[in-house]
Amino acid sequence: MRAVACLLLLSACVEDDEAVMEATMAALDAAVPIDAALVADAIVEAAAASPDADFDWQLPAHFPRPRVPDDNPMTNAKVELGRHLFYDTRLSITGTHSCASCHEQARAFTDGRATGLGATGVHHPRGASSLANVAYNQTLAWANPLLTTLEQQLLVPLLGDDPVELGMRSIPQVEQVVRAIPRYRALFDAAFPGHVESITMTHLQRALASFERSLISARSPYDRYLQGATLSEAALRGMRLVTTDQDARFACHRCHGGFAFSDHVTWEGKPVQSAAFHQTGLYDVDGEGAYPAPNTGVHELSFEDADMGLFRAPTLRNVALTAPYMHDGSLATLEDVLDHYARGGRAHSARTDPLLQPFALGDGEKRDVIEFLQSLTDEALRIDPRFANPW
Repeated sequence: MRAVACLLLLSACVEDDEAVMEATMAALDAAVPIDAALVADAIVEAAAASPDADFDWQLPAHFPRPRVPDDNPMTNAKVELGRHLFYDTRLSITGTHSCASCHEQARAFTDGRATGLGATGVHHPRGASSLANVAYNQTLAWANPLLTTLEQQLLVPLLGDDPVELGMRSIPQVEQVVRAIPRYRALFDAAFPGHVESITMTHLQRALASFERSLISARSPYDRYLQGATLSEAALRGMRLVTTDQDARFACHRCHGGFAFSDHVTWEGKPVQSAAFHQTGLYDVDGEGAYPAPNTGVHELSFEDADMGLFRAPTLRNVALTAPYMHDGSLATLEDVLDHYARGGRAHSARTDPLLQPFALGDGEKRDVIEFLQSLTDEALRIDPRFANPW
């Protein structure tokens, strides 16, 4: 049974990108386990055979096209190279960690920890954000308005030392490691043809960023509902509370609206505007709304009082998979999150976003909202062989 499913997926990956979605969904419905190793080589061959083929985003009608840097257009070969780099533990100082260590496919590319854990055992002060639909993020990280591209951001976990994440010491070290791995020569040459030396840090950045942009999540029950399927009555009641102004007590969609369920997104053709950050009353350590260091939000970089506790609103897509919640994992469950917001923020202060005001939340309403949030889970994302470990 497993071999049959993998052969079907292998054929789909080679011949027809659209068939990947259909085969993956069929395997999910049949509860057939997918062995990514059996399809990895076929995907590599397909990418190398057409390195300049237009990349197929496989977007539903309600998703806009992601914005992509002019100097790094999407190609199948770059995405495939990036997938190898994303899962390669040799790109850590200990040889034990990769990007996937903090961004697991089964958890919608998070890790289930309150705060990230680096290769040397050092904890990051904040939790790992989901990479699903990261192509749409206006800025990267929880509260850094300066990080606006994935190419730029990935240098932080790869080379940063405070805290250590992957812990590589320099760009020459990274290039030396990659050049010593035979499989990479063909992958880099296919992704960046015509270069005397294709294995460079710039090309590594572009390939990894391309793979991360490819992690589109748009196959949840909610997405199928938008295409004509049904949702439970409870989920529909929860949807109305989350996505509309039907009930004035709820203002979820003001920060978690639109196709991405976040106001911190951009896309191709969208006018450039300032990124939105929010203070949600999670802490008040001084009676004036201060957050504990080093997690002071945008304030950590700007040192402006007005920026105290400002963080971006993460997507609600796949939120049932990405516990614990908030930037520091301090809320364990979705019930805890709803209780926090029903209180207007557990530490409501003068700095808290004025949208957050206390309100009475009934048990039935809580159940309805949670059922809707669960309908945003993209189970196909968790097993899609295009996003799985190729090693």
